[in-house]
Amino acid sequence: MRSRTMATLLCFALIASPLWAAASLLELTDDRGRRVQLDRSPQRIVSLLPSLTESVCALGACERLVGTDRFSDFPAQVRALPKLGDLDDLQWERLKALRPDVVLASKSMRQIDRLESLGFKVLALDSQSHEDVKRSLRLLATMLGDRQSGDRLWQQIDREISTAKLALPGMLKHSTVYVELGPSMHAAGPGSFLGETLQSLGLRNVVPQSMGPFPQLSTEWLIGAQPRWVILQADPSKQYNRRPGWQGLLAIQQGRLCEFPSNDFDVLVRPGPRLGEAAHLLVQCLTRVMQRAS
Repeated sequence: MRSRTMATLLCFALIASPLWAAASLLELTDDRGRRVQLDRSPQRIVSLLPSLTESVCALGACERLVGTDRFSDFPAQVRALPKLGDLDDLQWERLKALRPDVVLASKSMRQIDRLESLGFKVLALDSQSHEDVKRSLRLLATMLGDRQSGDRLWQQIDREISTAKLALPGMLKHSTVYVELGPSMHAAGPGSFLGETLQSLGLRNVVPQSMGPFPQLSTEWLIGAQPRWVILQADPSKQYNRRPGWQGLLAIQQGRLCEFPSNDFDVLVRPGPRLGEAAHLLVQCLTRVMQRAS
């Protein structure tokens, strides 16, 4: 009787095991519309974008990261992880040696096809707007085994932006601003995550919606637009007025210039869990410069 019972249980286990395996599969749809199947919540993660690195850590899974791109430097604990190059120059052998369960990458990364051809599971994300960031946090939270943590993190970000809006002095509300993302004069347009932050704070983007999320502007166009405020990464030489044509910008002539050191500028330009902190940095800088000028 006992042997028949054991045999019955064994048969049941063999029959049921595929059902259990199917139930444990994790299927995610990334921003390419591609379905990515994982056997379980990944324990070994490589992140090839700083904002995704920060998101994994903000969701409480920093210890699962085994490697990052060379620009990922926050939080401090990721600085000791193996650095695998950047979006255009990956260290392929080091990546293989890390044996990641999943690789997180930008949707625009050119090497995604090669990564997948080598057998890596790739989750490709594209965070240009606040809604994109919210969706990415939810997807990463689901991947990590706690979908609700993504919603909680976004709610925290949203509260921080609302608090920053309340701190913006009335004199600054509705001021026009130009946010420069780099010396090539690419700007944060209204449809970008940074442009949406400006709007949430009650500021007006000098770039029109029709120009897209990250347009490259000309000096002539910017002088014609005459933004009241210029926001950019700090130049140690402080020679902004020596840029060709920039002498014609009233904001430069009159000192309405917000300069961010590189660490703070990184917070501004990364579409991740520090969006709320970026909003506060913007308000603090504008307020400080306004008070100094008055």
